Amino acid sequence: MSKIAPSILAANSLRMGEAAHRIVDAGCDYVHFDVMDGVFVPNLSFGPGLLKDMKAEISLFFDVHLMLINPLKYVDVFAQSGANGITVHVEADRFKESLKRIRELGLKVGASLRPGTPAEALREVLPQLDLVLVMTVEPGFGGQKLNTDMLNKIRALRTMGFHGEIEVDGGVNLQNAKELAAAGADTMVMGTTFFGSDNPAQLAQKVHALGR
Repeated sequence: MSKIAPSILAANSLRMGEAAHRIVDAGCDYVHFDVMDGVFVPNLSFGPGLLKDMKAEISLFFDVHLMLINPLKYVDVFAQSGANGITVHVEADRFKESLKRIRELGLKVGASLRPGTPAEALREVLPQLDLVLVMTVEPGFGGQKLNTDMLNKIRALRTMGFHGEIEVDGGVNLQNAKELAAAGADTMVMGTTFFGSDNPAQLAQKVHALGR
């Protein structure tokens, strides 16, 4: 069964509470919580305060993706605010220290790859990871078209022996989700697709029906 993780980044910023309940009511698996610093990626998003408020409002797995130049500086505060899993980028500063700290805090440990970064960049740390997040667009903004070359990156991670969870983020819709699942992806991050859906529960059911 594939999982669905709606990205709160695509929600109406004036209706975050409604968005959180929409995710729960649809039967989704995670809330994907994108954090951007305007340096590592050319955009700004949310801080730990919003995470803490949402965590108090709904009971669901909070999948926090730190798109930060120095994620180690913020791992603890996001953990304290309610993150269940934290993903950091291999291209960021103090990457290995960040992974170690996430593990020490007892959270799900994730590492992410930008589209231009090969799967090989994670070979050394794969045994330490619970999750690999393959960015299928250049991170920073929603609504982009999925880069189909990333299917080969997913396959490469499986060929390298990674048996943990592979999550994909960027331009994911129900049509290409089938290809992503067939390549070896487990979890579909959907932003525009989810929040633009007239029937999010049905969308979640269809994603859950996918599998490798």
